[in-house]
Amino acid sequence: MENPFKFGTIVEAEYFTDRVNEVAYISQFVNSANHLILISPRRFGKSSVVAKAVKKSGRKYMTVNLQQVTSVADLSAKLLKEFFKIHPLERVRHLITHFRVIPTISTNAVTGSMDVSFQPGTDGAVLLEDVLTLIEKAHTEQDRIIVVLDEFQEIRDIAPKLDRQMRAIMQQQKHINYILLGSQESMMTDIFENKKSPFYHFGELMRLGKLPREDFHRYLTERLASCFPDSHDEMAGRILDYTACHPYYSQQLAANVWQISVLQPETEDAMTAAIDQIVLAHGLDYERLWMNFNRTNKWILQRLAAEKPLQSGEHRTSTIYSALKRLQKDGYVIYSDRYELEDPFFKAWLLANG
Repeated sequence: MENPFKFGTIVEAEYFTDRVNEVAYISQFVNSANHLILISPRRFGKSSVVAKAVKKSGRKYMTVNLQQVTSVADLSAKLLKEFFKIHPLERVRHLITHFRVIPTISTNAVTGSMDVSFQPGTDGAVLLEDVLTLIEKAHTEQDRIIVVLDEFQEIRDIAPKLDRQMRAIMQQQKHINYILLGSQESMMTDIFENKKSPFYHFGELMRLGKLPREDFHRYLTERLASCFPDSHDEMAGRILDYTACHPYYSQQLAANVWQISVLQPETEDAMTAAIDQIVLAHGLDYERLWMNFNRTNKWILQRLAAEKPLQSGEHRTSTIYSALKRLQKDGYVIYSDRYELEDPFFKAWLLANG
């Protein structure tokens, strides 16, 4: 039997967990001429939601993750490479001739994929303008393309004033719908809600929260029924209680529970065994993380793990707030109605190690 749960990559088809309303909204939205900004913490499934929605729309689309970009020239090359997946080079060769700097284009003989690069030292601003102009010219008002830029807050670290350059180009385009995703809420909010930002009110702002418990519970129950015919409902509830309905960790825990129940059916409590197994597997990673935290961060993480109040008089409020913002930016802490640890298994490791 194949494990019915999947995590760690873009989730599609039968592995996709509900999000019916969100998918329907995005699919409908991209059929307009507007742009969409989607914000949610890491591992909440925003990339999977967008991937499903744009496929459902039937429109052409391309995706670049800005966390994987090292420079403006690299961004230009990655955009052009994605463009060639949609438009074969021979069909758009005449548009390439208008580039001020001609890219080096090669084909991998084994995979058949196309590699794109530019001569080192070339002005990245020129490259980016030429590539974005190419994408615009290759489409029409009736045949708009969707360009998805994931982890968009990284734009501020790639190069100075890159946000100004991109906005200046993007606001003139009529044949592209942009979907801009980000996991660092404070930075994304500043980019799109700060009046001094070039991207102020660039598009519709949407926030993706945790999955509704009822929908997630139904999803888990259906897939656990084969392993836990008499207790699948209870097991689904225990998983969601432990992960607080976090999409990624719920899938991860459910996958391990299912695996243990199939391979080690004699296990008395598959969920406890699964948690122990995950914590043990990531123990060295958690230890490395821990050693790199300063004392204030360690104190905050321990308090959050033990679900104790942070306002205890041990640290100034301003110090706690600044540290929380840094931990939130780095993805260790999330905020919904309260601050909490993003990773429930890291929380288990913290509690086990005092």
